[in-house]
Amino acid sequence: MRLLLVRHGQTYSNLGRNLDTAEPGADLTPLGERQARALPAALAGQGIDAVYVSNLVRTQQTAAPLARALGLTPHVRPGLREISAGELEMADDLPSVRLYVETMLRWAGGDLDARLPGGESGAATLRRFDDVVEEAVASSDVAVLVSHGAMIRAWAGARCEDVTVELAADNPLSNTGAVLLTGTPSRWLLERWHAEALGGELLDDPAHDGPAGEPAPVTAASGSPDPASTTAGTARRG
Repeated sequence: MRLLLVRHGQTYSNLGRNLDTAEPGADLTPLGERQARALPAALAGQGIDAVYVSNLVRTQQTAAPLARALGLTPHVRPGLREISAGELEMADDLPSVRLYVETMLRWAGGDLDARLPGGESGAATLRRFDDVVEEAVASSDVAVLVSHGAMIRAWAGARCEDVTVELAADNPLSNTGAVLLTGTPSRWLLERWHAEALGGELLDDPAHDGPAGEPAPVTAASGSPDPASTTAGTARRG
């Protein structure tokens, strides 16, 4: 089984650096739409037989060109939605962003009781994502799950045995960046951590990727190892 975990395209809330996690969320920007339109070519030949999206409109808009090209109907699953910001919803200040990213990385490192004010626990958040993954595994061979930056980083760090906290901290996902995994729900292995937009560097806008697409201001990691060495050469940017 292969899982392609793809972050949504750029949104207007990304431009404002807002912690936008509630339904329905912001729409894609013109750049985000171009990023979405690049996905069919970027993922051609992957053998994709299922596409899943969250209940936030940005994932549905991102997946639409890919689903059309493949002749598939996306499955909308709330379990793929972004990590709730709770009382920090729509905040754009550095302390709020720092707390949000720190909490996500604590979950990636196994501290599942940590939670944001008014937000979900790590255990509950990862469990809802697990449920969608298990559904995809049961019904497909290669599934694309279009989700959100913090959610993908936290889930991959917690569930993939060779994604360390350091890797998740040091390699944020740009809009339409992706984490590619192979395996089963009991053992996921990292095939590639593609930090930049899948459509190529001309579609990257790192200054406006939003809080979950930028380096964590404070991380739970000790040191900053090269991601390739962290995952035996399987993770690489680009």
